[in-house]
This record gives sequence, C-alpha cells and structure tokens, in this order.
Amino acid sequence: QVQLVESGGGLVQAGGSLRLSCTASGRTFSSLDAGWFRQAPGKERDFVASISWRGSSTYYADSVKGRFTISRDNFKNTVSLQMDSLKPEDTAVYYCAAALQRRPGSNSNEYDFWGQGTQVTVSS
Repeated sequence: QVQLVESGGGLVQAGGSLRLSCTASGRTFSSLDAGWFRQAPGKERDFVASISWRGSSTYYADSVKGRFTISRDNFKNTVSLQMDSLKPEDTAVYYCAAALQRRPGSNSNEYDFWGQGTQVTVSS
C-alpha cells in the first residue's frame, strides 16, 4: 500500500503561483509513476500532469502546458506540482495519485493510490 498526502493548496489571485506537494509513505514510491488530477465542483476528475518513476518523462494536459511543472524527489518520496500564471478556471481540488503500471496515462482508472486532495482557489 501507498499513502499519499497533499499539501500546499490555498487561495491565490489570478496570475499568481502555488506549489503543491505530495508526500508518500508505505511501499516503495520511487518505483511508481505518479500524477496530479483535479476536480472542480460538479465536474469530473481531470488529468493535469504525470511523471515517470525516474522522473525522466513528464506529460501535461493541454490546459496547463507551459504553466505547470511536475517534478519528483525520490529520496524524499515527494512529487510536486509548480503552478504558475494561475487562472480562475484552475480552481479545483487537486489530487495526487500513483500507479502500479508503467505509463498510466491520463485515465484516472489507471491509478491505484490516491491522496485526500487539497483545495486550490484562484480569484479573478
């Protein structure tokens, strides 16, 4: 089992930045691909970004490409999401996830472990 805990959410003005962190415990997190998803009220959970277990490959949703950066530190068992140039439409609960399979992609069903989420609110 893997336990994931997100932190770093909050309220920020449009154009501002936030850095989310996800700390893992339990099974060897460093061997798992990981990702971030988000869910706005009344909407489905959407893919944001993913990173391979070595950190050598990253993927982004078109809506965040060029503004968000995913990274990981396998010595600290953390995955981070740097969010710049935030927009009101980025407002959502952000979830960290990890997958047992390689290259889990953008489908949330392909991820096996989830955090409890952290709220990000971007005001206009």
